[in-house]
Amino acid sequence: MTATRSISGSESAGISEDNTTPGPELRAPVRGRFFKLLHPLASYVVTNVTVTLVWLWFRVLNRTTVIGRSNVGYDRNTLLLSNHQTMIDSFVVGVMAYYPHSWWRPYLFPWNPAAVENFYRNPVLSWFSDLWRCIPIREGRRDLQALRRMIKVFPRGVMTLFPEGTRMRAHKVGRGRSGAGLIMLSAHPKVIPVAIDGMDEVLPIGAVWPRMFKHIYVYYGAPVEYSDYLDMPRTKQTSQDLVDRVMERVSDQYAALRRLRGKPVD
Repeated sequence: MTATRSISGSESAGISEDNTTPGPELRAPVRGRFFKLLHPLASYVVTNVTVTLVWLWFRVLNRTTVIGRSNVGYDRNTLLLSNHQTMIDSFVVGVMAYYPHSWWRPYLFPWNPAAVENFYRNPVLSWFSDLWRCIPIREGRRDLQALRRMIKVFPRGVMTLFPEGTRMRAHKVGRGRSGAGLIMLSAHPKVIPVAIDGMDEVLPIGAVWPRMFKHIYVYYGAPVEYSDYLDMPRTKQTSQDLVDRVMERVSDQYAALRRLRGKPVD
């Protein structure tokens, strides 16, 4: 679940709805029948072993304060929509929401959009990325095929998205991109606004390995009501307005975390 572009889909959450094709690009490998046959079992084992190690890292080697976990629930068709600080954010967002329930409810391991130039650049990393339930997003982020794959995920599982499109290091929440709104209007998921803070101290710019003995905060808000948008024309502006509504909630939660920590908000 999370280098400038992360496994969490740091730019991918802002996928454009237009179908402009960029120049030569790296693409995810095509998988054969044998891989697809073994994928469910292999993904279950690899992802749950991974999240167990991640949980130990964040709970034992770092302190993580979780607020509002009961707001998430265990429903399929759920979207965790969060601000973005580091390349490993999706791990903390997904693990703190669902571990250890993912062991007996494997549909709770979140799907994550992933930039192909970072997570499909060699065969080994590609193999792990597929098992970690990554949805590859091509360079340029104008990828309607990836959007369709994301929309199809929701009836059977959950997803984490970071619609700011980049990691924010200025202690504020940036504006989300319209692609996440299009997904919401198409799949009608339960949308949980998530605010995280302290991850930039765990993995500061230039660091290769996460640091230990830091304090992380994760705030899961109540589901966002957006039924009033569902009867509107499905335009880019409607998608943007919807994302703005959710990101306003994320921003409020982030400000609450900063106040809890006695930290300023830029």
